[in-house]
Amino acid sequence: MEFEKFRTMQFPRDIYVGHGVLSQIKNIVKRNIIDGSVVIITGENTIKLAGNEVSIHLTDASIDNHLIITGAATYDNLETCLNQSKEYKAGLMVGVGGGSKIDIAKKIAFLLDIPFVSVPTTPSHDGIASPRASIKKNGWSVSEQAAMPVSIIADTSVMVKVPFRYLAAGAADVISNETAILDWKLANRIKGEEFSSSAAAIAEYAAKELIEKAHLILPNVEESVWLVVKQILASGTSMAIASSSRPASGSEHLIAHNLENLSPGKAIHGEQCAIGSVVSMFLHGGDWKSLISTYSKFGLSIRARDYGISDEVMIQAVRSAHKIRKERFTILGEVDLSREAAYNALSITGIL
Repeated sequence: MEFEKFRTMQFPRDIYVGHGVLSQIKNIVKRNIIDGSVVIITGENTIKLAGNEVSIHLTDASIDNHLIITGAATYDNLETCLNQSKEYKAGLMVGVGGGSKIDIAKKIAFLLDIPFVSVPTTPSHDGIASPRASIKKNGWSVSEQAAMPVSIIADTSVMVKVPFRYLAAGAADVISNETAILDWKLANRIKGEEFSSSAAAIAEYAAKELIEKAHLILPNVEESVWLVVKQILASGTSMAIASSSRPASGSEHLIAHNLENLSPGKAIHGEQCAIGSVVSMFLHGGDWKSLISTYSKFGLSIRARDYGISDEVMIQAVRSAHKIRKERFTILGEVDLSREAAYNALSITGIL
């Protein structure tokens, strides 16, 4: 029998990380755009942080560009931005902002089959370097396939200006790879799901690097941003190798997404992942106390009440998280956890 197995891997062609790298946008666009204009998706706050500067750099280089200011990553906003992008004859999308603006830009790039450039202003999660987008539909977050960035411009001089909470959340998102990998191995053993040891090794390296250097993640320190962003990008690389978000998304992410659905706006994604990772590590029988200790080193709480999340919502978020992505097998299983089991895990770990 002939060997017919194949896999597609997509990687960013150019990654710029460090102080003042935003000016590289003009060179990146020139290398990647074939036809049409550049459409920049940004927000009311992020346009001031970096959106206007990106547009100025492109205008100075005589590159036709258009700014679109939008809100949350909802299907309504996505449709509006998509229609505007078509009117502008978009040939390349640039996402400037935190998670939602980048998610909208990468999804439009995927739908229009054009290049996407990621310009994060917030180091809050590994979505800045992944081909997945979280879009809200009828109030519920849905993780969908999107464009892998052809380039990432992570300007640490921009990202150090945002509240430290976002940097801490970004670190937690990467550290939660620890439980994602445990879930992936479990799915490989029980369901026969394909497992990539190389992708898992990179994701685990990124997590362990931040665990070991958690004490160096400090507010108002650009080097701390550099430390976290490098591992966020490594986490993105692991997903590119796996052609899946598996190395960085397991039961902890299912809990995080369910928390956002059940109690929107209370905690940001990385904080939700931190909570989810402690629950998951407990269920796996791993060292959940170490995780809590690591998060505490950069001031991130895993107590639900600290985010205004009620005990009942937290319990329900854990019980029904498996429904978020039914095709993704994790330690949460395939049916709702009993209320007793969820309460037990949450109370013992101190989340409640």
